[in-house]
Amino acid sequence: MLLNCGQQLPLLRHTEVPPRVIENFILTGYRFPNYSLKDCLLSAFRPTNETGNFWTHFLPVFIFSYYFVEVFGWEGAPHADDPFFYPLWNYYIGVFCLLMASSMAHLLNSMSLVVREVCFFVDYGTISSYTVGSSLAYYYYIHPRAGIVEIGGRNDSHMDLKHEPAHSPILSPYAMPEFSVFFETFYIPSACVVAIICVLSCCNTRQRWRQYRYVIRTFVFLLPFLVSSTPVFYRLLTRSPYSPTSSSFAASTSMPSFFYRHCFWLLVSAVFNISKIPERLAPGCFDIWGHSHQWFHCCTFLSILDELHMIKTEVRAILLSPNLLLPPATLARLPGPTIASTYGVMFFLQTTIISIITWFSWHANCIYGPERDQLEKEHLNKHLKCH
Repeated sequence: MLLNCGQQLPLLRHTEVPPRVIENFILTGYRFPNYSLKDCLLSAFRPTNETGNFWTHFLPVFIFSYYFVEVFGWEGAPHADDPFFYPLWNYYIGVFCLLMASSMAHLLNSMSLVVREVCFFVDYGTISSYTVGSSLAYYYYIHPRAGIVEIGGRNDSHMDLKHEPAHSPILSPYAMPEFSVFFETFYIPSACVVAIICVLSCCNTRQRWRQYRYVIRTFVFLLPFLVSSTPVFYRLLTRSPYSPTSSSFAASTSMPSFFYRHCFWLLVSAVFNISKIPERLAPGCFDIWGHSHQWFHCCTFLSILDELHMIKTEVRAILLSPNLLLPPATLARLPGPTIASTYGVMFFLQTTIISIITWFSWHANCIYGPERDQLEKEHLNKHLKCH
């Protein structure tokens, strides 16, 4: 551990830190990559080039949680531990882990070069977990057949079939059979496979392809967005499953606008992450506050917040139509959420991601471990005069 004689460690210029630590167009404000845990925690309240990166994802944890818990107070909503909310809780877990892992990665990455690598491997892993959490929420709340009972009497979205016998099967004209195989069999597995590919690709950019790392990391997450959002695209290209005169239809009308805003903020965040604007235009002027990664964080959170509002509109629409509540597996082609189909999926994904992170972390230790030990030795000798 680096000795600092009880004083704050000095912030350094880009010429004074290992090349691995340097960020493009950021010239000052670097913490030396051998901070103690205490030094890292205290640096959250000290202006460095990572302070804004920490707060722009740590504070949103509380903002997101505030809007999330609102659902459980709605009239007609089941208890928070009801199976109906399993997908929503998995979505919350994904977002919470993403925001916390990102903020902690920026706060703790100066402990050593190896810790820096591990921090960002975990960060990439939680991004993939978040995309699968989103997919689970989309599947159970925005899926083309989400909540639409196949066997039973009429409901608000089947008014044109009201003369059918109560015991006959009801096939919603909203659900297109040609897409049923993908949505009901391949959608969630595809989301998981793509998430794993993204983790592997992003972790590789820290050891290879570094020249194009920001472009790769940005575009590699467009694929899970496209896969996860297919239920939303389907909804936008077809009609609503709810009767135009129902309260559910009124509640779901704002879903498209939230989705378009979600896409807009994702696009803006990608522009900031790739362009490195504004620091590219004035190197050294945005080292502490206002550089592109902070704007990237802000825009990604705004996209997540609009995504939450979009999911909430669909949850409210289902809750306003008791006949459309997700039914047991015996009553519909789309089974209701279970522990295995929600938490089980996330557990499998997390186990796989942890295995990937462990492998890359071991490889990073082989690369940077000797360099870390040499840096600690040099700076220990340098600061011995304090004693």
